[in-house]
Amino acid sequence: MLFPSVVAATALKAGFSLLGTGLWTLPLLVMGLAYYRYDALDPENHPINRPNLLPEYDFIVVGAGSAGAVVASRLSEVPEWKTLILEAGDQETEITDVPSLAAYLQLSKIDWGYKTEPTGQACLAMKNGQCNWPRGKILGGSSVLNYMLYVRGNRYDYNLWESLGNPGWNFDNALYYFKKSEDNRNPYLAKTPYHSTGGYLTIQEAPYRTPLVIAFVKAGTEMGYEERDINGENQCGFMVAQGTIRRGARCSTSKAFLRPVRLRKNLHVGLNAQVTKVLIDAETKRAYGVEFIRNEKRQVVFARKEVILSAGSITSPHLLMLSGVGPKAHLDAHGIQTIVDSPGVGSNMQDHVGMGGLTFLIDKPVAIVQDRLNAVPITLDYVMRERGPMTMLGGVEGLGFVRTPLIAANLSSDVPDIQFHFAPASVNSDNGARVRKVLGLSERTYRKMYAPIANKDSFTIIPLLLRPRSRGVIRLKSANPFMAPYIDPNYFSDHFDLATLREGVKIAVKLAEAKAFKQFGTRLHNIPMPGCEHLQFASDEYWECNIRHFSMTIYHPVGTTKMGPDNDPEAVVDPRLRVYGVQGLRVIDASIMPTIASGNTNAPVIMIGEKGADLIKEDWNVINESYYLKKR
Repeated sequence: MLFPSVVAATALKAGFSLLGTGLWTLPLLVMGLAYYRYDALDPENHPINRPNLLPEYDFIVVGAGSAGAVVASRLSEVPEWKTLILEAGDQETEITDVPSLAAYLQLSKIDWGYKTEPTGQACLAMKNGQCNWPRGKILGGSSVLNYMLYVRGNRYDYNLWESLGNPGWNFDNALYYFKKSEDNRNPYLAKTPYHSTGGYLTIQEAPYRTPLVIAFVKAGTEMGYEERDINGENQCGFMVAQGTIRRGARCSTSKAFLRPVRLRKNLHVGLNAQVTKVLIDAETKRAYGVEFIRNEKRQVVFARKEVILSAGSITSPHLLMLSGVGPKAHLDAHGIQTIVDSPGVGSNMQDHVGMGGLTFLIDKPVAIVQDRLNAVPITLDYVMRERGPMTMLGGVEGLGFVRTPLIAANLSSDVPDIQFHFAPASVNSDNGARVRKVLGLSERTYRKMYAPIANKDSFTIIPLLLRPRSRGVIRLKSANPFMAPYIDPNYFSDHFDLATLREGVKIAVKLAEAKAFKQFGTRLHNIPMPGCEHLQFASDEYWECNIRHFSMTIYHPVGTTKMGPDNDPEAVVDPRLRVYGVQGLRVIDASIMPTIASGNTNAPVIMIGEKGADLIKEDWNVINESYYLKKR
């Protein structure tokens, strides 16, 4: 029998005294129970936040997210190297451990809270025409507030990267690093050639599932797609989702890669430290340290070997421009001295845009409806048995990869252009309490379209554009490092993207009409989208209008410090991830992707972190890390 600590027991007692009517109205109870899980079931404590840092390190890693935590952990395997990782946020909390509470983490203090610029072409149903772009401001970064879905992408993606002039980035090389991280605990997958066990990162299916996801997978087979491991030999098909969870709780990169090595004396962690500038010598063009704000004080720390930006696709280009690396005319306009004129910084931005709100009503009480959930048994089931609805991957249960009629004829039959996220709930399932706020949905849209079906059983299929042709930008709004950058994803600037997503919506509707779903009395919610009422419902023109209104990010911005050969004018880093024109500076995160991977980007970014750390070791001529691990 495992017993909670005194602190957890006190929180539990307080939580039970404040019981309400729904699961998500019990934050104190959840905190107490989650604290119990941390105390009793997770043996590693949090990484140590060092208040006093050394004046100099061999390597400084900026950002402790999906890539940065991996890079710092792997560099610390070399005992002769001192590595510092700086993170603008704080430690994970008890709440972040609970998979089903992912939506509650967005728009909180651990979210940078970015918003896109209004363009009049997308996000029209959102407040002020702006989409929310959540990004993690916490140890573990966006791996702490994402929906934990583990998707590697298609082999074509990585072979394409290599064909664009990036040797060593083909699928076989990527697979090596995917497997290096992985500890797959699904018995039917763990021993295949595409998976491994024993790595830092735990991969599992959620212990809980509704009958709706079984119908979703069966519907896919009715349409001619196989039920398969979409991270295996082939990608096109359907499956119950795999996620970065461990015993029913979130497995962030902080939990996976930093906690196990927290006692290494050569790895220092500095939290609540917002880096404002990379220090680059204007004459030698060498990065020699970083400037950051901590405890409201400006501090500087120096790097003997390298500075590594792992701050993500928004902050890494933002920091480069603030540091004098970027398009010269743009830097001049903000009074920033140009050290390296690099026109590609902040360009080439790609994202997996999808259409939200595609809702299907059902007659059976098998969906997730907040007001119907009984908080106490569900929470106890999560804590004591590691099961129940609280283990769901942010509410997403199933994944599907399909091909529309518009996909290029020269692409392999296993290359999809649309991904489906299946959830046994929709915008209406919490009576407007949280989901609509996270999405930024306007009051008018929610009131007219979803309030009439509040708390009714439903499910949603989110069609996602896998291969966008449109390209967006990150730019400075100001030389003030604390002002959020200008973010324009430029959704649907290429009409082909809109047309492809439209075809994906039509496939999703057909999927819901399959025999597998008929047992639930499934029908499409047909209140028209405000702003599209003048169009025939479900026509091509209507779906395109709906897409422009209920556009939503799936939180996958990439490409803003593009990797490429030296003859690519848009390339910011070389195939070894070194910044062109600056010595001692690399970028290792999602921003280096030349083209976006076909699926959720967390797994590919962890792979990039693994490979990036090995590139550093190779360039500094160290022996394979297994030597150091045995030595220690």
